[in-house]
Amino acid sequence: MVGRGRQRIPDAVVGPALEAVARGARVAEAAALVGVSKRTLHSRLREAGVSLEESPRVANPPARADILLTHLHMDHIQGLGFFGPLYDPNVEIHIWGPASTTRSLRARLTRYLSPPLFPVHLRSLPSQLTLHEVPKEDLEVGKFRVTSAFVCHPGPTVGFRIETPDGVIAYLPDHEPALGVREFPAEPEWTSGYSIAKGADLLIHDAQYTDEEYVTHVGWGHSSVNQVAAFAELAGAKHAVLFHHDPVRADEELEVILAESNRRNHGSTVTMSIAAEQRSYTLEKGELTVGSLPTPA
Repeated sequence: MVGRGRQRIPDAVVGPALEAVARGARVAEAAALVGVSKRTLHSRLREAGVSLEESPRVANPPARADILLTHLHMDHIQGLGFFGPLYDPNVEIHIWGPASTTRSLRARLTRYLSPPLFPVHLRSLPSQLTLHEVPKEDLEVGKFRVTSAFVCHPGPTVGFRIETPDGVIAYLPDHEPALGVREFPAEPEWTSGYSIAKGADLLIHDAQYTDEEYVTHVGWGHSSVNQVAAFAELAGAKHAVLFHHDPVRADEELEVILAESNRRNHGSTVTMSIAAEQRSYTLEKGELTVGSLPTPA
């Protein structure tokens, strides 16, 4: 795990409530797993490799697993090959990832799941594997409806919107809605990610930079904390979870950045919190409860 402090949480791919687990990390040695259960949203941190491999094997494997990939940058897929159910011939696996105008999703994933980057070929995985290109297809599992849309980030990238009877979760871990906009935010219909985040009860969003840092990183595909606040306000989201922290930040720095943003955006209808290891979010009947963090031993 690279970084200092308990809030060093990398990106996550929305998961196990849809029986999905996937790599979503900027930091090379850690993966954050976000699960959407019937009534709760839980987030937890696992180390890529052993922990990510062992966690699905602790209990009986699911009959079906759906893996949502926002994009195929290496830091978002490098734990994929360690997902245990991929090696179980009795498990049906569906991977949902962004379409491309140049190569199929299978061809692009094969470039990672093959030597020299990985010892096992994608074609050799014994599970019952099906690949879906989004946003061409939507996903429905039980009471969950998952839709997607292309968003601003280098390379084909999508955001995911999960609609449930208890509320709406928007997942935009790598996103730069301010790109190319003279005055941000602009009109909703011209704003990247708006359809994903509109009216969301819980918005999980990239917040890597401060405003000062963003100036020298325009076009890199990420947002500042104040841009997240403005985007959430524009979309009518209720609560924004600041995600995709810069890996060099300490916990104390993140708290200061959040406090400064709250002061600047005083009066906003949007509340914000920092994504952190062992912090849970419970969404039930439209009401969100943000869990407190355990006291360090």
